[in-house]
Amino acid sequence: MAEIERYNGGIEYANSGDLFLDAKTIIDSSQRAAHGAINTFLVVRNWLLGRRIVEEELGNSTRSELYGRKVVPKLAKELTEEYGKGYTRTSLYQYVKFYRLFPEIVQMASGQSLPRLSWSHYVELLRVQNPSARAWYEIEAASQSWSVEELSRNISSQYCERMLSNYVEPPHKHAIVPSAAAERARRLAFIKNPTIVEFLGLPSDPRLHESELESAILANLQQFLLELGKGYAFVARQQHIRTEWADYYLDLVFYNYILRCFVLIDLKTSKITHQDVGQMDMYVRMYDDLKRNEGDNPTLGIVLCAETDEDIARYSMLHDSDQLFMSKYKLYLPDEEELRAEIEEQKRIVRAQYEQ
Repeated sequence: MAEIERYNGGIEYANSGDLFLDAKTIIDSSQRAAHGAINTFLVVRNWLLGRRIVEEELGNSTRSELYGRKVVPKLAKELTEEYGKGYTRTSLYQYVKFYRLFPEIVQMASGQSLPRLSWSHYVELLRVQNPSARAWYEIEAASQSWSVEELSRNISSQYCERMLSNYVEPPHKHAIVPSAAAERARRLAFIKNPTIVEFLGLPSDPRLHESELESAILANLQQFLLELGKGYAFVARQQHIRTEWADYYLDLVFYNYILRCFVLIDLKTSKITHQDVGQMDMYVRMYDDLKRNEGDNPTLGIVLCAETDEDIARYSMLHDSDQLFMSKYKLYLPDEEELRAEIEEQKRIVRAQYEQ
């Protein structure tokens, strides 16, 4: 098989001896490059239109808000008559918002990097109110190559807000975080609470069996890995661990290549108990002893349950543990207010795990 030569814009050339296949390589890569270029130019065009409208408003002697209400409808009418669709009042207001929220995304100087996301991605980002969260989503979408659909779901499910590292704050704003606490925060950044698994298609039924939940996760493994977050790879289902005295079976085993450790998940379709935590503690110790490889960091254990409990967080083996965690799963995607309230509730419970 001939090596692929890559030219400007990502266009590929091949000479494998098969003229048809080589022609397809050239055409398909050209189409991909053209599509990417169109997306980039669309982002730049909309940003520049937003900038020009804002400058027009600021340059007018009357109040810019009142002036904007006049200039945008007039411009929308003129542009629509000239170019057709894509220049409605709603679109132009959206371009203005885009420029104001991302004032430095386009650079005039040649050689500067262009936007890495499509206009459709930025449309999704415009609905994020919190500036810090918006910046986080932008970075993650670009670095993790999220599709527009993945970005939309992550925003709707408040991915950023559900990261547990946001829940454990140092007692003093300017305190130097000890290395142990810093490492704990790093691990927490890979665990969400609550975990949203509406894609499993399971009913919210108290009679749900753990085997049904497990089977649904395996049937939707790709989406579950995306929900878990960065760096997760599936290892095993019902992994058999044998000691001198007994046999044990672990529900789900993953490996996180960023944390460089195994992650065990025990599924519970009821409220978490101290027995569940004790069992996971045993599994983690056992895995560290029997399965952990040289160079691996300590194993993490997550009890994924229907309901968490503050007493368990405060008084069980979970308390102050850097290897044991609990996360509540939800079988449907709540509305924004309900999910925000759920996140705040889980924040309070997680803080209890680390309060002295």
